[in-house]
Amino acid sequence: MDLVVAGGGPAGLATALHAVAAGLTVVVRDPRAGVVDKACGEGVMPAGVAHLEALGVRPAGRELVGIRYCAPGRQAQTSFRGRPGRGVRRTELHRALREAVLAAGVPIEARRVGEVEQQPGGVVVDGVPAGHVVVADGLHSPLRRSLGLDVPARGPVRYGLRRHVRLAPWTDYVEVHWARHSEAYVTPVADDEVGVAILTSRRGPYDEQLAEFPELLARLAGAEPASGVRGAGPLRQQSRRRVEGRAVLVGDASGYVDALTGEGISLALAQAQAAVAHITAGDLAGYERSWRQIVRRHRLLTRALLAVGGSPTRPLLVPAAQRLPRVFAAAVNAAGG
Repeated sequence: MDLVVAGGGPAGLATALHAVAAGLTVVVRDPRAGVVDKACGEGVMPAGVAHLEALGVRPAGRELVGIRYCAPGRQAQTSFRGRPGRGVRRTELHRALREAVLAAGVPIEARRVGEVEQQPGGVVVDGVPAGHVVVADGLHSPLRRSLGLDVPARGPVRYGLRRHVRLAPWTDYVEVHWARHSEAYVTPVADDEVGVAILTSRRGPYDEQLAEFPELLARLAGAEPASGVRGAGPLRQQSRRRVEGRAVLVGDASGYVDALTGEGISLALAQAQAAVAHITAGDLAGYERSWRQIVRRHRLLTRALLAVGGSPTRPLLVPAAQRLPRVFAAAVNAAGG
């Protein structure tokens, strides 16, 4: 086996598709069988849509034309340049990628990767020799920890909560509602369904968090829940490096700052492509450089927004975006790719 992919989420499945396209023999292992839901903002930025289309994956969803920042009595919005983004239910994205992987002849085994042993010319994964292993087992990656790559994260502790409501979308924008302690992300995902994800530094039930957004709450009044509440966090995770011997980290397992800019899926897809390119070229050190280049702009922007969001200037963020539309547009399109 050329490649074992540990983790069957979007990052792992995209890696498998790139690998089989490059002529590698590959297997995906994930202990969770079938399509899996998780807390996610569900807005795929334009760069992510382009990556999916290059893989032949076109999940059902709603076109997104841009980003709108909202605060009580104020709004600032800008459109994506070029191609649109896409609002996609996490389950639909997972289903589309999973079906593409199976159609490509890649087996998906319902089992966990437990032990990776490094060898001079490859790895041994749970007793089975392979050329490389791609670690894509998520935010709180057990393999990142077992490989000695986990680093205690510094900075604000943040959590994500998400629920869908049965409601016709009132906008083709992703709306980011700013409150004192939290942000709420409103993403149209179907003609009759909207996802509402909350990022917050406070622990508490979803409805209690949503009450911090009275204008949004009024907009959602009377809408029936279309899914249960799912949570994730702490969001900030760090890795010492992205390559250890013949093991390569991709997606959330490689490190995560925050979901603030909505780029998680796009970054994971770009990393999957880069990882396979460097594996086939025999240049794993090059993947570390590529990974840093992929995440650099995102991390700078996210950390800047988190710094403002955690300071007394937080209430000024939406008015500033309103008064400086070119700056806001440049930041949104830098994030969207």
